[in-house]
Amino acid sequence: MLSNIRIVLVQTFHPGNIGASARAMKTMGLEQLTLVTPRQFPDEEASRLAAGAEDIVDNARVVDTLEAAVEDCVQVIGASARLRNMPLPHYDEPDIMARDLVSHANEAPVALVFGRERFGLTNDEIRCCTHQVSIPANPDYGVLNLSQAVQVLAHEIFRAWRLRPDSGFNTASPRSAPLPTQQQMSQFHEHLHRVMEDVGFLTQPHARTEDHLHALFTRAQPTRKELSILRGLLNAIEQKTHPDHSADQGEK
Repeated sequence: MLSNIRIVLVQTFHPGNIGASARAMKTMGLEQLTLVTPRQFPDEEASRLAAGAEDIVDNARVVDTLEAAVEDCVQVIGASARLRNMPLPHYDEPDIMARDLVSHANEAPVALVFGRERFGLTNDEIRCCTHQVSIPANPDYGVLNLSQAVQVLAHEIFRAWRLRPDSGFNTASPRSAPLPTQQQMSQFHEHLHRVMEDVGFLTQPHARTEDHLHALFTRAQPTRKELSILRGLLNAIEQKTHPDHSADQGEK
């Protein structure tokens, strides 16, 4: 289960923070590290501060975009201050986040995403996530180092995993069908955008309609079968509006 949990660091500036984060991960049984365009990597400072977790640093996957880092994941949680202009589901308590993440990791890969040291994740990067989580801290000084944030949330994940087998700590209902990957959800949103434009639904560009629909489907967490039904509905609309065009068969 823990092998399905991925820690993603976006554009890390100081290579030492990569090593310190790897050390935090290893103490909590996590080994899957993905780096999105780190400023300097590989680097001796990263290996030095890993202090026994050099294998995680050495095996880290480096990618160019956050989309590439999480495209196969069924749940992606961005660690950030709560952005009220982003209508994504938000975990106010990290332990609840950890229970859900561990539950979904039973089915498929999941990811916990951390942003840059100075300003975290951008709005566009948050849109690649299915949820947000914040770490409760002193309101007068809630500043955490990147590796400290990784340590806190990794500990919550390890605790949820450790307690799960014997105590029924996780109360999430088991799913009867797998969730779609983020790549499949992205394809659905592209299809939805195309149809809404085609039928003239997107007439107010500043209404943030697509942001709200994105949040709606994120909260709903449709299964792969349900997503296939939605893609079939979009195909039917396209066939009605363009009967001479062959339909996109969607994700099955």
